Amino acid sequence: MAKFFIARPVFAMVIAIVIVLVGLVAIPTLPIATYPQVVPPVVQIAANYRGGNSQDLEKTVAQPIEQQLVGLDGMMYFLSRTSNDGLLSIEVTYELGTDVDLATVKTQNKVGLALPQLPPEVQREGVTVKKVSTTFLGAIAFSSTDDRYDSLFLNNYVTINLMDKVGSIPGVGDSRLAAQQSYGMRIWINPDKMAKLGLTATDVNNAIQAQNRQNPAGSIGQPPMPGGTDFQYPVNATGRLLDPQQFGDIVVRAESDGSLLRVRDIGRVELGAQDYKNFSRVNGKPSAILIVYLAPGANAVETMARVKAFMEDAKKNFPAGIAYKFSYDSTRFVGAAIRDVVLTLFAAVGLVIIVVFVFLQNWRATLIPLLTVPVSILGTFALFPALGFSINMTSMFGLVLAIGIVVDDAIVVVEAVQLNVDRGMKPHEATIRAMHEVSGPVVAIAFILGAVFIPVAFLGGISGQIYRQFALTIASSVLISAFNALSLSPAMSALILRPKGAAKGIVARLFGLFNRGFDWTMGRYLSGVKGLIRKSAWALVALACLFLAAGGLFKILPSGFLPDEDQGVFFVSVRLPDGASLGRTQRVVSNIEKMTMAMPGVADVTTFGGLDIATQTNNSNVATIIASLIPWEERSSKDLQLASILARAQRQYSQVEEALAFGFGLPPILGLSTAGGFEFMLEDRAGGDVNSLAEAAQAVVDAARQRTDLTNVVSSFRNSVPQYKVDLDNDKAQTLGIPVTDVYNALQTFLGGLYVNDFNRFSRTWKVMLQAEPEYRDKPEDINRFYVRTASGDMVPLSTLVSIKRMNGPEVIYRYNRFRTSKIVGQPAPGYSSGQAAAAMDQVGQTSLPTGYAYEWTGTIYQQKLSEGKEGFLFGFAAILVFLFLAALYESWSIPFAVVLAVPLGLFGALLAVYLRKYDYDIYTQIGIVTLIGLAAKNAILIVEYARLRRQEGMTIEKAAIEAAHLRLRPILMTSFAFILGVVPLLIASGAGAASRRALGTTVFGGMNAATLLAIFIVPVLFVVVERIAERRRVRAARAPAPETVPGGGD
Repeated sequence: MAKFFIARPVFAMVIAIVIVLVGLVAIPTLPIATYPQVVPPVVQIAANYRGGNSQDLEKTVAQPIEQQLVGLDGMMYFLSRTSNDGLLSIEVTYELGTDVDLATVKTQNKVGLALPQLPPEVQREGVTVKKVSTTFLGAIAFSSTDDRYDSLFLNNYVTINLMDKVGSIPGVGDSRLAAQQSYGMRIWINPDKMAKLGLTATDVNNAIQAQNRQNPAGSIGQPPMPGGTDFQYPVNATGRLLDPQQFGDIVVRAESDGSLLRVRDIGRVELGAQDYKNFSRVNGKPSAILIVYLAPGANAVETMARVKAFMEDAKKNFPAGIAYKFSYDSTRFVGAAIRDVVLTLFAAVGLVIIVVFVFLQNWRATLIPLLTVPVSILGTFALFPALGFSINMTSMFGLVLAIGIVVDDAIVVVEAVQLNVDRGMKPHEATIRAMHEVSGPVVAIAFILGAVFIPVAFLGGISGQIYRQFALTIASSVLISAFNALSLSPAMSALILRPKGAAKGIVARLFGLFNRGFDWTMGRYLSGVKGLIRKSAWALVALACLFLAAGGLFKILPSGFLPDEDQGVFFVSVRLPDGASLGRTQRVVSNIEKMTMAMPGVADVTTFGGLDIATQTNNSNVATIIASLIPWEERSSKDLQLASILARAQRQYSQVEEALAFGFGLPPILGLSTAGGFEFMLEDRAGGDVNSLAEAAQAVVDAARQRTDLTNVVSSFRNSVPQYKVDLDNDKAQTLGIPVTDVYNALQTFLGGLYVNDFNRFSRTWKVMLQAEPEYRDKPEDINRFYVRTASGDMVPLSTLVSIKRMNGPEVIYRYNRFRTSKIVGQPAPGYSSGQAAAAMDQVGQTSLPTGYAYEWTGTIYQQKLSEGKEGFLFGFAAILVFLFLAALYESWSIPFAVVLAVPLGLFGALLAVYLRKYDYDIYTQIGIVTLIGLAAKNAILIVEYARLRRQEGMTIEKAAIEAAHLRLRPILMTSFAFILGVVPLLIASGAGAASRRALGTTVFGGMNAATLLAIFIVPVLFVVVERIAERRRVRAARAPAPETVPGGGD
């Protein structure tokens, strides 16, 4: 193959140019994201049971639906949430790779089977099933510049004019208002007036339903008509009402004197909000906040650019006094992280070229490896569309590491050709001779690296997806590099390489200094190799000790999933005492907002009242604050890093007496969990009551808070929320002829608000809500002011039929995989890893759970647990494949041992570096180790291959090993130092995504140093030991007597 391209250099160049052009065309079409598509698809089921509490919804709505969900194909788990505001949400999480549209259809079919078992009120409101995107793209805040618009107007302006349009932008998975306040026709009734007039809530409800409805009236002259008719006229009847005045005119009752009793006589009507359960602000100002989610597989950066372009165009039509801003933009981190990785890529190229130039000391020879880098890198991009890859941190890390690998093959070729040219050969002849020697190692190295990386592509789950993009990126670049080494590199070498000329000036002095240093190093190195060969037993003992040390480091390193990154934002969870009103929460949160806005490094503060994102609960006593930070380049000092800002914030939040507030960073993968840390699902498997679950949850939380390796541990399940229970005297109700439904309708209407029917306005359908005026539902004893009518027509207060007692109960009930659950969330304490936190919670769970209770994981830790143990199989499988490929290549079972036994040297160096920098043993460490298996084997192959050739030429085992060490030291050091310096930018990274870059850089830097500096001594020894053993076996086989021949019979 090499001879073909040496004779046709233009053909080789054309192929390289085509590869580069295809890569350049592919790059703009590729999605850009932080990570590959690793978030499992989620389908959400939502229902509303107005007036129902969390336990009502659990029994009558959640359980019937859950029973039907069991057995869904591809489902991993589901989480139900019922709350006292009558809302049910069930999130069904499917396995990664499941077709989300098909999953939605399957879920809808299952929910349809449960519908007949649900309460009529729930069926009437509707049960929605839809796929949801959990990847948070950004938040757009709309506010009034001069306070002329309140949050109700802002919310509905966005709902009517912008929300659906933003949701339809290509790449957007969903858009919805946080703390939404939809318009509603609010009919506020006066219970006292109604009681005096003998009216009940049912009377008002019936009147509204009868007079606010669409009334089809047919048409005049509609066929069939006897004898026919010349005209046909549609008849339009008065239908749904439009405004508060029309609703106020609804007749509730006609009096005997001919007067009419209308809705406005017993209350007031206004166009208000459907409910008033939450609030939202940005930097302390009332705002409408539109949350934008990314569609699966979409390009985050391009999608956000489209959203921003749409908003710039849409603001031209805003009413005067409305402004918007992006209070949170997740693509800031994506863009900054990818930009920093690209800069790392160019820095690595520069460092690699410097190393190559210093070693080769010839600009012509340096030019050839330099040309291989863009061909291999851009050629890899050309394969991304076919592989379904995106431009993300994982694939870009693969390319950064690939730079140091792809120049290796070209260096091996160029170094061999230059050596022949310097000996007096013509460039063409020198190239052919060199390719005869190096083609085997080049092909062997390509196969070995392919054997290491390609099997990784078949791992499943989230970790497998991350492995896959990294591994196949490197494998693709290595294969292209090997092709270049057999085509472009020899063709260019034959064209441009010339004997080295004498350098002049300062360059000559620098080269001379380097060469003298290298010659001195070579002498010491060969002396060391000879000494180790003489004492090979001690060398093997040292190798075994290093292997054991690597095993010890593996055991003591804390495990993790992915590094926590400074994503330019942190969240604050705020919780007031149980039962605190929304107004009280608003006042307390206002102080925390001011505190957060005053912190150095904070740019914007976005607040959602009534929502706790840490526990995913909607209560009047909770809130969430999102603090967006200034750009990374403006906070390069240590005290403005996220960890320092969070530490200061926590000290200030601990001074807040009215509430518990704590800050936390985002999880490594947005959409995989709601917050950073862990999500521990404590399940009541025995079917006990809510009190026993609360006690068990508190026991776990108390035990966890005693540990120093855990922090911010809280439970979502609280059975101490102040509540009131109403007991109905059924006997008395029946005696008085009062339907039980009238009693409960009165309670639901006056207290909870009754959804009566709908009205149309602004081209949308809104709800008509009936509820008592606020002053009639302020205190428990106000229930005594609600009246119902007896069979005889008398009005009696509810106090004659019901008794009221105070109690405590849950605000929100979780169910995980059909079991009532307490969701316990927390984080590892500073200095501890997610793996250590999970292990700590495992210990707490094993020691603190009463009989009948169990626990499961969800979110990030669930995925981390799934990936645990796979790396052992991965490393072992890679080593076995390396051995088998070498055995097939050399037609020997012994020589591969000299290569494979050198691999633990890189493992030791990698784990030692990770330990010294106090990093976790996470996915990036594992990825680095997989890379090192291939690289350590590559260096060993260069020595073993040449030693084998010299052995075949008749040299003794020892001389062959020493000669191979002498000849291959320069290219090994050149390629290894090129790789090592190429990863230095990863090692010292800062800014967005720096934690991931440092984790990977530390692993490969430490491992490659050890694999190089130790392996150049150990591999010759291993070759000698293995060859000696093989030689003895051959001698013994030759000396063994030949087996006797058994005489055969004749025909």
